[in-house]
Amino acid sequence: MTIDPYGYSGKRVAVLGAASGIGAAAVKLLDELGAEVVALDIAPMDHPVAQSVAVDLRDRASVDAAVEQLHGTFDAAFSCAGVADGAPGLMAINFIGQRHFIERLIARGRLVRGALVAIASLAGLPWQRKLNLVLDFLAASGWDNALAWVDEHPGTDNYMFSKQAMCGYVASQAFPLLKQGIRINSVMPGPTDTPLARANADIWLGFGKDYRDAAGVGPLQADQVAGAMAFLGSEAASGICGLNLLVDQGYAGSGITDAFPAPLIKLMLGMD
Repeated sequence: MTIDPYGYSGKRVAVLGAASGIGAAAVKLLDELGAEVVALDIAPMDHPVAQSVAVDLRDRASVDAAVEQLHGTFDAAFSCAGVADGAPGLMAINFIGQRHFIERLIARGRLVRGALVAIASLAGLPWQRKLNLVLDFLAASGWDNALAWVDEHPGTDNYMFSKQAMCGYVASQAFPLLKQGIRINSVMPGPTDTPLARANADIWLGFGKDYRDAAGVGPLQADQVAGAMAFLGSEAASGICGLNLLVDQGYAGSGITDAFPAPLIKLMLGMD
């Protein structure tokens, strides 16, 4: 039998935030690659899956109950949930609830080996510049401590910091999780044509438009980001751990090197 290191035949994958956008694209792709997919979201699923579980990432009890409804073990888990600035419970949805889900999944023996793949964002690019703040937040372990930390630190209850936190979490958990046989990585998408982005089109889809126009490309499509996630979760990426992978059509690199003028990229990185 030929083994496909890029495939998911015979594998089970849990997808959190599976009903729309990149999460929905990941569900469809994983299904096509042969995986048995279990979907978790507050919204109902359109694509057929092996099991669908309702979960509200703003509510710790809901996350705990969702994990208890899962059966068997998983080879991978994709954490895809996300909301924009102004949404109630943003930090719980974008990070705290996802971290709790990952921790419970492992603690309950649902993921004993395999891969975790999260969605960060190009907005998380400055995470290393904010490393002390990010690590201080990550040290606030547990649901209540994390929420209290955000309340005590004005300016952190927002989309950008939630994505910086995810980048820092992935990097900081690479070693302890790898000792358990689990790899963790994230993708950092640039502007992606999803329902969430279209609802915030002026900011989200306007970012880097001059670069895309000059390159002759449009915004990323959800399946392009899902493809990168599927790679990171596959055996083909078995040597990759702790990586926050830019999926931005080269925008950040071009701005850093002045191959294309991108002052916002330099500003984010303190290079101005």
